[in-house]
Parts: sequence; C-alpha cells; structure tokens
Amino acid sequence: MALRTVSVGSQGLQSSVIGLGCMGMSEFYGESDDAQSLRTLERAFDLGVTHYDTSNVYGRGHNERLLSGFLKGRRDAVMLSSKFGVVRDPDGPSGSTYDRGIDNSPAYMRRCLEESLARLGVDCIDLYYVHRADPNVPIEETAGALADLVRAGKIRGYGLSEVSADLLRRAHREHPVAAIQSEYSCGRASPRSMCCPPSRNWASASSPTVPWDVAFSPEPLPARTN
Repeated sequence: MALRTVSVGSQGLQSSVIGLGCMGMSEFYGESDDAQSLRTLERAFDLGVTHYDTSNVYGRGHNERLLSGFLKGRRDAVMLSSKFGVVRDPDGPSGSTYDRGIDNSPAYMRRCLEESLARLGVDCIDLYYVHRADPNVPIEETAGALADLVRAGKIRGYGLSEVSADLLRRAHREHPVAAIQSEYSCGRASPRSMCCPPSRNWASASSPTVPWDVAFSPEPLPARTN
C-alpha cells in the first residue's frame, strides 16, 4: 500500500502524508513493549508510512535504539526525523518532564547528532529538529551550525519545534527551514496564526503533533470543541 507523498521543505525531502511519532514507544504513555512497538512500526510501513519521528531524549536514547532495528534494510525507503536541544538528567525518573534544560550551542548540537547517528545506526538524519529554542543562543547561530551539518552530509535538512514566527523568520534567513513542528490538535489552541503563514511563503512543511490530542477519549467532546 502507498500513501500520498508530500515535499518537506525545498531540499528534496519526501514524506508520506501521515507520519508516525515514536515517543510513546519509550515513555510518557505507559509501559513500553519493544516487541509490540516493532510490530507497530512494521505495520505502519506496510500501510505506506515512510516518515518516522524520534528524539535523542525519548527514553533517554531508547527510542532511537528501538528504531535502529526497524531501519535495517529499510533506510532508503524511510524519512527519518530526530531532534536535539533538550537536556535531561540521565539518572532522572522515566517520564519526567521537570529534569530538563535547553542547550542549542553548536558544540552540544554536534555531540547530540553523533550520538544519535550511532544509536540509530545511520550515516545521515533526513530532518533534524531544534527540539526547543534556547533563549541564550541566537537562533542565527543555531541555524548556521545546522547549515554546516547539511553541507557536511550529516543531515539533509533541519526543522524547528514550538517556535514563534519571529524565530522562524530569523532562522530561515540564515538557512532554509525545512519544517516546523507544533502541537496542533482538536483539543488544543492552533499554532496556525503563529507560524503557518510565513512557513507557506518559504515552502517549509508543517508537522503537527498529537492531532487527536493526548487527552482524547471516546466520550463526547464538549460543545465548544465540536
């Protein structure tokens, strides 16, 4: 089966119109089961999903190691996204979102990338996101360092996650932003007015997360969200 594909940015990246976010396979949404997760990844691939999204901090590296097994023999058919920028306590509790800082420095970026490449077992990441913007590092410096990684063949393009329209514009002036990632769901405020107009102007793709909302239930939705 094949899903419709769409262009991501202007660097030639192609993604299935539906992607699979893999965070919950490692933590946050209950106990993880690697065997079940691998079956889910394989079933998604059989259904035509080619875009798989992970991060160096999901499960403190577990998520990328999980994907490495799935990627074997499929790498050329998959668009792979990962992220850097969030710093977590390596000894912190599973599922905790309070033991973290933000670091967008070029040195930390390069270190995270090399660690992610090793865990994933690949030579290049297709789409590398700034997981959260660092207020202490100018976005131009971050984008310039990411552009260096593109030229070095370590990544094919970069994206920004949860940023303002102003940061998006400033980063794009330094090097084209391939994608923006923001929570965009039926139960949360839309980021459309914040980033979508400038992203359309520059052919940057929008990658909404949790489109059905993390708190979605089979109970009827309140009238105000219908």
